[in-house]
Amino acid sequence: MGPTPIPLSDKSIAQLDPRVGRPAYDRSEVTAGIVHFGVGGFHRAHEAMYLDALMNGGDALEWGLCGVGALPHDRRIIETLRAQDGLYTLVVKHPDGHLEPRVVGSIVELLFAPDDPQAVVDRLVDERTRIVSLTITEGGYLVNQVTGEFDAEDPSIQADLAADLTGGQAPTTVFGFITAALARRRAEGREPFTVMSCDNLPDNGDVARRMICAFARLEDPTLADWMEQEVAFPNCMVDRITPVTSPEDIERLRDEFGVDDGWPVVCEPFTQWVLEDRFGQGRPPFEDVGVQVVDDVVPYELMKLRLLNASHQALCYLGHLAGYRYAHEVCQDPLFADFLLSYMEREGSPTLPPVPGVDLDAYRHELVARFANPEVRDTLARLCAESSDRIPKWLVPVIRANLRDGGEIDRSALVVASWARYAEGRDERGEPIEVVDRLKDRVMAAAARQREDPLAFIRDRDLFGDLADDDRFAAAYTAALEHLHEHGARATLEARAADDARPA
Repeated sequence: MGPTPIPLSDKSIAQLDPRVGRPAYDRSEVTAGIVHFGVGGFHRAHEAMYLDALMNGGDALEWGLCGVGALPHDRRIIETLRAQDGLYTLVVKHPDGHLEPRVVGSIVELLFAPDDPQAVVDRLVDERTRIVSLTITEGGYLVNQVTGEFDAEDPSIQADLAADLTGGQAPTTVFGFITAALARRRAEGREPFTVMSCDNLPDNGDVARRMICAFARLEDPTLADWMEQEVAFPNCMVDRITPVTSPEDIERLRDEFGVDDGWPVVCEPFTQWVLEDRFGQGRPPFEDVGVQVVDDVVPYELMKLRLLNASHQALCYLGHLAGYRYAHEVCQDPLFADFLLSYMEREGSPTLPPVPGVDLDAYRHELVARFANPEVRDTLARLCAESSDRIPKWLVPVIRANLRDGGEIDRSALVVASWARYAEGRDERGEPIEVVDRLKDRVMAAAARQREDPLAFIRDRDLFGDLADDDRFAAAYTAALEHLHEHGARATLEARAADDARPA
């Protein structure tokens, strides 16, 4: 029988099993200097963890986190963390099966915006707030995939635009909160905070700047001019596989270590953060805990997006169609692992600029080993979700670069075709597939037409631009889709491997 479970809180933390790491600092001395939107697993496995590490070394106590839930579905995470005094357990899952749990204490305030939006604005205006960080998902920036412009027609944006945000009315979106707070800071003569995007987007800081300022311009052009001139938006690249916490994860933490945590976070051992050193009001000394603080993030960012993130898409649809349900199952299959390496080496890597200090061949093989970690149990369902926000940002740029430069495209075309086949909503055994995507109806309707019109799926110019008009890509894509329809995912990869094995 395991240890008696202890509900996680400030009062109980000293009673935890000594195998569980815990804050070495006095949390009552921590003040929130960072407001973070999107207190999900990825943020808690990454930024919050780095800040906790700094605090454990006696630094950055003025850089605690105020976590904000801006969406209705954030209520549960905010209420769970509040009940635990902002504490949670970060559980690192090692490939050999052992767990490394640590209680993280860097989140010291929590706000749920739908209940009290004014409290969020006031916290953003507070002079202690010097950084506002974001993990609002790739789709949360409302970028039109073809034009790159801000999608002001989104209903949530229209609601905020109808309100008088700069006049004091409460916003509902991240765009509205940031704009309303900066308007007040400007009016009161206070320095602006830095906005730090931590989402998986190329040039994420630049994207945040363009989209937030575009929203502000619709509210007040002079405010937008001031924001473009005065507000820092550093770019960064963040990397740590953080699957959705399962009931089994919660139960195992309770049974093996006696920690009763309502929402722990599980992750792989690997972690990386490359951060552009561009902050308006200072920053924590992140470099002291392993963050790579650099002048130019772009090479590292492209490496991750076009190799790691694009490879997730390369394995998830094909793996699901072939009957797998977890990433490690796919990557322990040599046929699939070889396909990923072939994509990365022959299509992804040739589109990258030099990446200082990185051995790309070693990085590619390390990625496959990370994906194959059986303890992480990253679901293919998670990787297949929200594809309309992912494929255009992670894989389409690879395709465009290789079309422009005469590079190889067949593997990328197969990945797009596997998404199109997945979006039909039935796997190869006739079992239903639950497609999770903000454009679900649209992509599934296009997929339903592709038996009669093989290019129907890629005719969506908001997602693919003019790729359907490119003869070379269209031929590779339709051949891949036809093979998937007639022979299935495994046979299609076997044919691909046979082609690769033939002498040039």
